[in-house]
Amino acid sequence: MGCTAHDVVVALRAGAATVAEHRDELIQLDRAIGDADHGENMDRGFRAVVSKVDTVAPETPGAVLKLAATVLISTVGGASGPLYGTAFLRAAAAVGAAGELDGAAVAKALRAGMEGVVGRGRAAVGDKTMVDALSPAVEAAKNAAESGESAAKVLAVAAEAAHLGARATEPLVARKGRASYLGERSAGHIDPGARSTALLLSAFAEATRSRS
Repeated sequence: MGCTAHDVVVALRAGAATVAEHRDELIQLDRAIGDADHGENMDRGFRAVVSKVDTVAPETPGAVLKLAATVLISTVGGASGPLYGTAFLRAAAAVGAAGELDGAAVAKALRAGMEGVVGRGRAAVGDKTMVDALSPAVEAAKNAAESGESAAKVLAVAAEAAHLGARATEPLVARKGRASYLGERSAGHIDPGARSTALLLSAFAEATRSRS
């Protein structure tokens, strides 16, 4: 069973709830190495996404993702809005007008999203950014999809890999973004963007699993 537009909306609602739950944690992570606004910005953005999809009701998964992208770009401040917005926009383009997404389509969407983030932020693995969570997630998703796993399973293994990637940012010295201004002092803290990426993927995975 693939993910329909409704399933993607349910996943976005779960993502918004998770961001709200971890808002203060994300603020504290960002306070250590950034502007302390990541949690607030992400919470505001995903609340706006849920509000919008509830009123517009897009008919395909790609349309839902595209709508989420436009809302995030317009409502999330700092670097997160353009980066997350680009990720969703590229994911939407990757899945096109398909009515349902299987495991392979989900893996393709994740890869397209990461490539959008890399292109926009010019970050690589090891720079202490959300790419450190996205890259292992994309690789895990690819392997699961090639093994014929379902969309729910692909998201589950991607989320697990993303959490490991996010935790691995703690000892890194930031080379991109505001955290890079701190130099060696940025080490010892988990990157907030990597953490929010992992949290969102977990929420998407759990929502998809419960509907499959």
